[in-house]
Amino acid sequence: MSSNPSDPVRTSDASAIPVERQSNVGLIIGALMLAMLLSALDQTIVATALPTIAADLGGLNHLSWVVTAYLITSTVSTPLWGKLGDLYGRKKLFQISIVIFLIGSALSGLSQSMIQLIAFRALQGIGGGGLIVGSQSIIGDVVSPRERGKYQGYFGAVFGLSSVAGPLLGGFFTDNLTWRWVFYINLPIGVLALMAIAAVLHLPKSTKSHSIDYLGTVLMGAAVTGLILVTTWGGTTYRWLSPTIITVAATAGVLIVIFILVERRASEPLISLNLFRNPIFTVTSILGFIVGFSMFGAIIYLPTFLQTVFESSATASGLQLLPLMVGLVGASIISGQLISKSGRYKIFPVVGTALVVVALYLLSLMTADTTLLEASVFMFILGLGIGGVMQVLVIVVQNAVPYEYLGTATSTATFFRSIGGSFGVAVFGAIFNAQLTKNLPKYLPVSVLKTIKGGNIATSPSALSHLPILIRHGFVEAFSHSLHTVFLVAVPVAMVAFLLSLAIKEVPLRKAAFVNTSAKGAKLDRDDR
Repeated sequence: MSSNPSDPVRTSDASAIPVERQSNVGLIIGALMLAMLLSALDQTIVATALPTIAADLGGLNHLSWVVTAYLITSTVSTPLWGKLGDLYGRKKLFQISIVIFLIGSALSGLSQSMIQLIAFRALQGIGGGGLIVGSQSIIGDVVSPRERGKYQGYFGAVFGLSSVAGPLLGGFFTDNLTWRWVFYINLPIGVLALMAIAAVLHLPKSTKSHSIDYLGTVLMGAAVTGLILVTTWGGTTYRWLSPTIITVAATAGVLIVIFILVERRASEPLISLNLFRNPIFTVTSILGFIVGFSMFGAIIYLPTFLQTVFESSATASGLQLLPLMVGLVGASIISGQLISKSGRYKIFPVVGTALVVVALYLLSLMTADTTLLEASVFMFILGLGIGGVMQVLVIVVQNAVPYEYLGTATSTATFFRSIGGSFGVAVFGAIFNAQLTKNLPKYLPVSVLKTIKGGNIATSPSALSHLPILIRHGFVEAFSHSLHTVFLVAVPVAMVAFLLSLAIKEVPLRKAAFVNTSAKGAKLDRDDR
């Protein structure tokens, strides 16, 4: 294989030299998992506190921006963190991202108005974008692809843990302390991770001069912001075919075209288009987008289903998601261990996407009469599928590209998955709302429809408890039939992911971490020690 840095094909062992062996790999992995936990936990712990935050700070009409601001900056900054890590060294950049995240967390907790909170959440998101990319890229620095599987499985477990712990902690802090602790909790975890990284992690530091792709960064940021605003505003703040949505979507499309043209000429492009000459990278990027689209867009409705149909509290619905998390964590860890032992990985995304297809179909069968046991089995199968796909794709990408592309490839893969999830939430949300509007008249009389707002109840299931039994039953029927359509539409999308997984080319996993010898001037960062 080629060792030319402009060629995005993985370098052969003969053209590479091993990175200095890391001592205390366990401590490094632990620190990376803490940093990953910061980002993953933040995505689940804040949502529980939003109603209380709105009551305390006011500005209810701006409440959605507490989530949207973080989503925009974390997604936009993801490719930039990956590229800067490749250019200037991942350790320093990772430490900077942790510090930015902690500053944003502290300021968010100290916010005295909704505008302040939104601004500080945006700052926090900038750091959050570097946490996931940095932790996943650094694994590629310190652990060989052959051994990386078992560690990636542990990172999958972190996501599973945060999905359950986030809502529980958010509810506990809000009820017993103050909503500000959903942000303050990040500080001790982040400081611990920062100290561990500073003490035990030693990575190569490039001495080459570099140029930052400022124009590409601005174009990418503006385009992604436009796309996220379309998916956030569409069908809620504005109609999908409203002039505002059409204008923002068209502008984002034009910016993407300009970005591609700029990247073709940039000396140090933000996202190297050469990467897409690598068929493995291209297939896994598209696969990541579709997986994010189908899975995140569909499973976001599971807590609402549990709260609406089973009348569970927010805390109880979090616990009822445990089967999904058990499947996800179990599949992540077991697949990682098997990959490390066998060196083979293709079977896992193939089986994983197949299980996702089956699980989404089973979820589409859920009705108001579905038992919690049946729903738990369906969620467990979905968790097995997710666990067999998500972390494995990171290993596939990192093993397929040269070392100098490690951060860029990892961040780009994460970026496509995030964008896919955003689009999935928007598309399936539009489908759900349309179906709910159509189904409500089938199960509720016109006189009742005039007195309730279905959309508000759908987003706040606790409001159902205030309705008469017959009306509540009618709404639950309409809700479950609407959700049936969402999961059913997700099935063929997941099937596309399954077909793409068959196209993944299996490249033998390296048994050592390597630095490409073409990266002239690379040296160990003695100052970090």
